[in-house]
Amino acid sequence: MKKALLIICSAGLFYACGTQKSDTTTQSNVSVTPKPVDVTTYGETITSEELKTDLYIYASDDFEGRGTGDPGQKKAVNFLKERYITLGVPAAQSNKDYFQNVPLEKLGVPNVAFTVNDKAYTNIDDFVSIVSVQDGTLKTSEIVYAGYGIIDDNYTSYKDLDVKGKVVLIKSGEPKNTDGTFVITGTEETSKWSNFRQAFAAKRDVAKELGAKAVLVYYPEIYDMAVARFGSANGSISLKENTENMYYFLVNTDMAKTILPTIETEEKSQTINMPLSLDYKNVSEEISSENVAAIIKGTEKPDEYIIISAHLDHEGIKNGEIYNGADDDGSGSVALLEIAEAFNVAVKDGHGSKRSIVLLHVTAEEKGLLGSRYYTDMDPIFPLANTVANLNIDMIGRVDPKHEEGDGNYLYLIGSDKLSSELHTISEEVNNKYTNIVFDYTYNEDDDPNRFYYRSDHYNFAKNNIPVIFYFSGTHVDYHKPTDTPDKIRYDLLENRTRLIFYTAWELANRDKRIVVDKISE
Repeated sequence: MKKALLIICSAGLFYACGTQKSDTTTQSNVSVTPKPVDVTTYGETITSEELKTDLYIYASDDFEGRGTGDPGQKKAVNFLKERYITLGVPAAQSNKDYFQNVPLEKLGVPNVAFTVNDKAYTNIDDFVSIVSVQDGTLKTSEIVYAGYGIIDDNYTSYKDLDVKGKVVLIKSGEPKNTDGTFVITGTEETSKWSNFRQAFAAKRDVAKELGAKAVLVYYPEIYDMAVARFGSANGSISLKENTENMYYFLVNTDMAKTILPTIETEEKSQTINMPLSLDYKNVSEEISSENVAAIIKGTEKPDEYIIISAHLDHEGIKNGEIYNGADDDGSGSVALLEIAEAFNVAVKDGHGSKRSIVLLHVTAEEKGLLGSRYYTDMDPIFPLANTVANLNIDMIGRVDPKHEEGDGNYLYLIGSDKLSSELHTISEEVNNKYTNIVFDYTYNEDDDPNRFYYRSDHYNFAKNNIPVIFYFSGTHVDYHKPTDTPDKIRYDLLENRTRLIFYTAWELANRDKRIVVDKISE
């Protein structure tokens, strides 16, 4: 949308609903212009004092680090629920329950007997099971090699291959042309098929959709990392899903080359005649956790939703030390409460927003964005098609080393221009009008080595082509340490940053038309 049109629309939303009043002095009806709504009246209800009061409770030792499924996390969700009840903000679910149950399981190391070509391989040393599946056995006399395991507009590894009910071997990476450019992008830049955070799941999903019974992935670059995460009973948590019984293993070099000695260079798909057998016994424990969701219903477009999110969990207790998580993400959690209060005060004044505001506290972010993935992929409380935008808050209470020399009046914005150029423009204009924070887009770059765009809960909305903004003040020396405590929060900065997010949500909620998605995510 052009800037001039945006300004016109923005001006229109600040008028309250009014009625014509009779002017008794002239004995004629005169139309009275509605008084503009001063949105700063509601923004100023967000105060550093209230943020500090809530955070000193939420990030206290009493909450034991809010570990997913632990007693401290249960205290946290009940604290959030009681705060919404006190504010008079109702539950989002139709059953009036603030808690959306998220089924999780704590994974143990499965017992797996695995032989290939009559040679026995050892769990962890030779392979790692990445997903939790049902107990079962599998025997076959052939293995299908599907190269890079890709199906894309410009390339497919599965041409003329039938992998239904079969064992599939794939490898990491993607194909290149003879000139060194990548086939899929046509440039020297890689695609999502080379980024392990995306490729690992995408290649699995392709094989699953084609009906594979088991997938063996040769991905030597991340094997040690996978062993560290899945190779011991370290409390790894995943969503408990009703998935088909498809085994998914990372295999080491020895095992991969037993099946195909030339796997490093071979790209041609083929069927390999070779006996394989496995006997899989699952070891896992079901645990319960909850998302917390509240809603402020819109007045004119109640079935369109602005979702403001933050994750409620942290690292819990490790080696007897409490990881309080004041910044990560206590800062975002209490910010949501203040934003809810600001919108609710506006409702009480007769200035409710046109669209509905959903306050969504998600669980198990630290375990792999699980609470938000459950919401978007399995059980959205409100239709994703009616979700206008997601504003996600994760760590907005500190100053990172890059900005220590200044006054701290900055904020990293990630994702604002990825799906909707209109959202990016609105974000900039709202900030210029109300808060004057310096926006740092360092982590928004496509080649950001930190990959923060994929590392917080907004990503589960973005992958569904819902425009997002991720608000972030950066990491610091206390990141994921017991020393991330509430006394180190800059509450003046937290106040101004929270107000920014409120003003942005206000604008999105009150526009005549919902923002347009003019870019599509892969």
